[in-house]
Amino acid sequence: MPVHPRHTLTIYLLPALLAHAAATAAEPTYSDILPILQSRCVFCHSGQLPPQDLHLDSLEHLLAGSQNGAIVQAGDPAGSELIKRLKGISQPRMPMSGPPYLSDAQIDLFERWIANGLKPGDAIPAQEPAGFSPAPSPQPGAAVNYSHVAAIFARRCVTCHSQPGILGAPPEGYVLSSYATTLATDERARVVPGSAEASELVRRIRGQARPRMPYDGPPFLDDAEIALIVDWIEQGARDAQGIPARIAHASKVRLHGTLAAGGAGWQLDGLPLEINAATRVDDSPQPGDYVQVRGRLRPDGSLAVERIRAR
Repeated sequence: MPVHPRHTLTIYLLPALLAHAAATAAEPTYSDILPILQSRCVFCHSGQLPPQDLHLDSLEHLLAGSQNGAIVQAGDPAGSELIKRLKGISQPRMPMSGPPYLSDAQIDLFERWIANGLKPGDAIPAQEPAGFSPAPSPQPGAAVNYSHVAAIFARRCVTCHSQPGILGAPPEGYVLSSYATTLATDERARVVPGSAEASELVRRIRGQARPRMPYDGPPFLDDAEIALIVDWIEQGARDAQGIPARIAHASKVRLHGTLAAGGAGWQLDGLPLEINAATRVDDSPQPGDYVQVRGRLRPDGSLAVERIRAR
């Protein structure tokens, strides 16, 4: 049976097309990984204060690495810190907005790019990082979860509050590089699910407690960022899957703020304080004084005040 000329052409071209496709798949370039960087990494790793001074908004910046050195080693994916972070071998795992993290196929693309020599690919026009977000903003009326606030922590907090950070050990032992460490209560609770007013984290970013955070401010967090974190805590400090956190009953709490008289007793910037005969009161604090309050959480999330003193 005669072969149609068009089919003959296809038969001759098919091996070449398949070979080109295989070569392209085997040798990804920076052009291939750029869309992933833009959608999942650049939101935090750009601007004036990226975590670890790592900019990922251009090939030049990526190859320059972080304050700790290179993050990619040509020909050595397993030895590249970028791959270790994407896989969770090094902590905190990236992207900070995960889970979900990058898929196996996406990580494989990065590994093959490194293995094949960090090829640049076609010229890429500059992009504006402000247009990229690691997680969609919650819709009006929808619950706020950890994925919505993680980028704020990564961009403004993790530089110091990680292990190790730019200051060495994280200040006061508080690590903000994951959901679990943000809600940890080993030393004391900084986040009280359901009560932003009783959460030390909120008091620090508002400036009610000193020193105000982030420590490199001003600029500090803007009103929208603070409101998002407050909503997240008030709604139960949900994880990335939307599951509310449990209140760690009997966890220690330490709050700073301004004492005020109101209602049936004292308040700390609007947070009612239950003072009784067992509460230790030091240094004769008066309304208007900056004070420290120590206590423990009850099962319902309220605070049993154990000590209050002027600072």
